[in-house]
Amino acid sequence: MSDCTHDCSTCGENCSERQDLTAPLNPGSSIKHVIAVMSGKGGVGKSLVTSALASAAAKAGKKVGILDADITGPSIPKAFGLHDRAVGDDAGIYPVPTPGGIKVMSLNLLTPDETDPVVWRGPVIAGAVKQFWSDVVWGDIDYLFVDMPPGTGDVPLTVFQSLPVDGIIMVTSPQDLVSMIVTKAVKMAHMMSVPVLGIIENYSYFKCPDCGKEHKIFGESHLDEVAKSMNLNVLARLPIDPALAAACDEGTLESLADNPLADVAAKLFN
Repeated sequence: MSDCTHDCSTCGENCSERQDLTAPLNPGSSIKHVIAVMSGKGGVGKSLVTSALASAAAKAGKKVGILDADITGPSIPKAFGLHDRAVGDDAGIYPVPTPGGIKVMSLNLLTPDETDPVVWRGPVIAGAVKQFWSDVVWGDIDYLFVDMPPGTGDVPLTVFQSLPVDGIIMVTSPQDLVSMIVTKAVKMAHMMSVPVLGIIENYSYFKCPDCGKEHKIFGESHLDEVAKSMNLNVLARLPIDPALAAACDEGTLESLADNPLADVAAKLFN
């Protein structure tokens, strides 16, 4: 390209001159599959979906890890009730296991206080994500779920270029605006030649516990039309569930008897 800067780390083009930017995996790690969970914007329940999918896969007997790539807004440790600090040695940093055996690495497990803000510029944040791949001793992992920050900025680009991502699960909600934004995220995935495994819609409806009627709190969904236009599968529609939200807040997500994404995990991660 005539306007090429030869800095592939900031470019989304897939040209013949592209450099291999894949980061080396820690020698103490063996990871079979990398699944990124992505959303076009924040607040749609991406971390909840990541946690629920990981929990379902772990209960099915898979060796599971979660790389929390949402550096400035990490919420994965809270969903699993993790408060211990990650430790390391000459081999690298060791992820913190959940009660169910899921290995988690998040910046919240490294800071002196989990409420400390991360005031870093983009390149430093992207570098931390690469370190979570190269410097963490993951051990044997069947499925590593990457909880991405919202949008299509530095970190998603770094993940797609530096990690061998096998597929993406897109998370959205019923609003028209979100549908438009998630289309941008799907187009980014296509630009990076990473397959989208499907879309999960959160906040689809609220089911009244008294009468059983479903109420579309955020309006009618247009997910089917959006998915059809992009030739994508709708994997699940999740209701507004106070019990699920409470489990995340209390750090007891793994103990839920009824995982709303168990069927999706069984279909995708068998």
